Amino acid sequence: MKILKIQALRGPNIWSVQRKKLIQMRLDLEEMEQFPTNKIEGFRERIEAMFPTMIEHRCSEGTRGGFFSRIERGTWMGHVIEHIALEIQTLAGMETGFGRTRETKTPGIYNVVFSYTEENVGMFAAESSVAIAEALIAGTEYDVEGDIQKMREIRERVRLGPSTGSIVDEAVARDIPWIRLGTNSLVQLGYGVNQMRFQATITCKTSSIAVDIACNKEQTKRMLDLASIPVANGGICVDEEDLETTIKKIGYPIVIKPLDGNHGKGASINVVTWEDAVAGLEYAQKYSRRVIVEKFITGFDFRVLVIDNKLVAAAKREPAHVVGNGKDTIQTLIEETNKDQRRGYGHENVLTQIDVDRDTLDLLEKLNYTVDSVPKNGEIVYLKSTANLSTGGTSIDVTDMMHPENIFLCERISRVIGLDICGVDIMAENLTQPLKENGGCILEVNAAPGFRMHLAPSEGLPRNVAAPVIDMLYPPGKPSRIPIIAVTGTNGKTTTTRLLAHIVKNNGYKVGFTTSDGIYVQNHMMEKGDTTGPLSAEYILKDPTVEFAVLETARGGILRSGLGFSRCDIAIITNIQEDHLGLADIHTLDDLARVKATVVRSVKKDGWAILNAEDEQCLKIANELSCNIAYFSMDENNPKVQQFAKEGKVVAVYENGYITIKKGEWKIRVERATHVPLTLGGKAKFMIANALAATLAAYLQGFKTEDISLSLQTFIPSAAQTPGRMNIFEFKKFKVLIDFAHNPSGYKGVEEFLTSVDATKKIGIIAGVGDRRDEDIRECATIAARMFDHIIIRQEKYLRGRTEEEIIGLIMEGINASGRTVTHEIIAKEVEAIKHAINSAQDGTFITALSDVVTNAIDIVQEYLDKENEDGNI
Repeated sequence: MKILKIQALRGPNIWSVQRKKLIQMRLDLEEMEQFPTNKIEGFRERIEAMFPTMIEHRCSEGTRGGFFSRIERGTWMGHVIEHIALEIQTLAGMETGFGRTRETKTPGIYNVVFSYTEENVGMFAAESSVAIAEALIAGTEYDVEGDIQKMREIRERVRLGPSTGSIVDEAVARDIPWIRLGTNSLVQLGYGVNQMRFQATITCKTSSIAVDIACNKEQTKRMLDLASIPVANGGICVDEEDLETTIKKIGYPIVIKPLDGNHGKGASINVVTWEDAVAGLEYAQKYSRRVIVEKFITGFDFRVLVIDNKLVAAAKREPAHVVGNGKDTIQTLIEETNKDQRRGYGHENVLTQIDVDRDTLDLLEKLNYTVDSVPKNGEIVYLKSTANLSTGGTSIDVTDMMHPENIFLCERISRVIGLDICGVDIMAENLTQPLKENGGCILEVNAAPGFRMHLAPSEGLPRNVAAPVIDMLYPPGKPSRIPIIAVTGTNGKTTTTRLLAHIVKNNGYKVGFTTSDGIYVQNHMMEKGDTTGPLSAEYILKDPTVEFAVLETARGGILRSGLGFSRCDIAIITNIQEDHLGLADIHTLDDLARVKATVVRSVKKDGWAILNAEDEQCLKIANELSCNIAYFSMDENNPKVQQFAKEGKVVAVYENGYITIKKGEWKIRVERATHVPLTLGGKAKFMIANALAATLAAYLQGFKTEDISLSLQTFIPSAAQTPGRMNIFEFKKFKVLIDFAHNPSGYKGVEEFLTSVDATKKIGIIAGVGDRRDEDIRECATIAARMFDHIIIRQEKYLRGRTEEEIIGLIMEGINASGRTVTHEIIAKEVEAIKHAINSAQDGTFITALSDVVTNAIDIVQEYLDKENEDGNI
């Protein structure tokens, strides 16, 4: 078997709108296409022995053991690999269960699709599942556990931490979208102007001054002391002289820790001798030159979490430890402790496995122990100097036991330091008494405190401490999303997108939009190029100035990685015509419609899908939608339009020369088509269709018809506003039209327009697009022969292994099939072809360049026009 391609789908996609995180693997079964599982001797027994837990895979049978039944009866290896990929992820601690396997139009080649929780793990699972399947087929040994451990390691390297993940999970539960910014824990919640950001547990509301104070333990201690908050006595040391002075002042036992440390790094506790104090100073100075030395306070270690100045959780923490039984070594006790199912690798479980490190060995040395020592029965042996869960510590929830005086104290501390999310470390016998009574004190205050000990304590009630964070960032009434209108279809996407963006901008919004020529924010081009994929959509949604998004959404991006947004308010399908067929398993109009339908299937339930009532594929798609549906049509008398009107549906129609909104028996005439510059005086019918779609979307968005009308009148088609969309350049003696038409439907639209153009001669510059089917190239040439008197064939791209001669041959076949006698010539380079047409133009000539390299063509023609305007001739 051979893996042809592995890709990650990150948004709504052709397989599922709800399940956004899918791996799609294109797999060639090669000779295994002839060997379903029932023809492979012993396969069922081997896979069941390797993965006994697969008994829970119900498969299409819908019953426990359904997958094994399918193997018994015979199923193809793509289906098996799908289930293996799901199972090994689950065994690695990432439970997931959605999968689909479908054969492509090419026999033996399958799309194997399965869900993932971490993208890098999913990609690894794809490769691993094929290797495992091959081993099962051959009956050879395979180290599955090694792959599972590798997946755990990948997950720990790339996943969001438990604190960050809990906030994201809470946001998702509240239907707040999120975007990971980079590969660390920096996350954006919400879209555009309504976004909020956080990293770990520091938010965009966190004061940088407060973080600086919290990170400076000396400053924190001074401020708390001045606020009458109990703190441990001590001082700052940079050398042994300072250390000696401080110890004389406060006495033993002491705690030594880096001034700027975190997570307990470099700390030594319960130091009682000068030798250990010197060693502790040296250890701490590996992390910070300045070291804090404090009186060691006996008692228990507590962490109190305060969010938005309100106490939300408290936990008693205990460092990693083992309890002796008088028989086993410390090493054996650690191994037994790690067998606890609650302990896992990294952050995968409630508790973390205990590892032996320098800190462990130092602590044991102080007890005159090694890992081979046997502690007495009942003896507690501490293995870490701090109680962090990440080093194997445990936590007990004590939130409900806190004395009101201590609650007041901790909430006051958060305000004194100024932190919106604040972790207060307390050493005390208990929190049920006020600290001033039991002698407890504040050890330190933490910016970005970890949530894990509260989310999943080893004992006591779990606390959803992420909820108050979201409450703080998005209080009731604050929106997290911005309006999104997505536009897809075969022809007219870019023009419709630009017109809609113009309408939105005129209604007072700061609009961001994506098109096939660039990303724009408030009409400023931010990025140039074909930007109709998910990354471009995400670019707009990440921009903190954008209040409204209009996103052109093309098939390529959908197929590559899904949509760049979780859902939209309104989606438009302009039309579905034969284009890009024969690529990426899209061979028929039905295939293409399935891709385009992804956009309208992502519309929110109370949003609107806007469909072309004259397009059969659009009418089919309507049957599968659960949102509101509205239609547009160039023909008011279209039977479907009349039916929809009777049903009370909203329809936009071209009637009596007007762009009109119709519902039932009433009509709202928005604007006369001849007053809309985009339609070129009403002659460009396909532009009227684009205006209908945009007008309907704007109306359903809630914009007033008079504001829509004004926007239609002020949207002037030009090389700057609508590059490559019916751009007409008027010279003194002739005219040049540049259009992006590159498929039969687009050519027909230009043909219809040219019937209304008076010209002494119509010259067309055309090219065959190499990544189209033979019949598409021929049909475009046939249409060109119908509308032009002379054709200049230019060809400079060799796509999909074609040659210049092959494409030109197909064009000539199409020209000959038109039945017209049309003169032609071949000029390979587009620049030379356009220059030749302009230089040879006579009075009344109308030149049309149907170009797939729009910018070059516009620049060339504009250069000639500028020259004529400057000196009166070309």
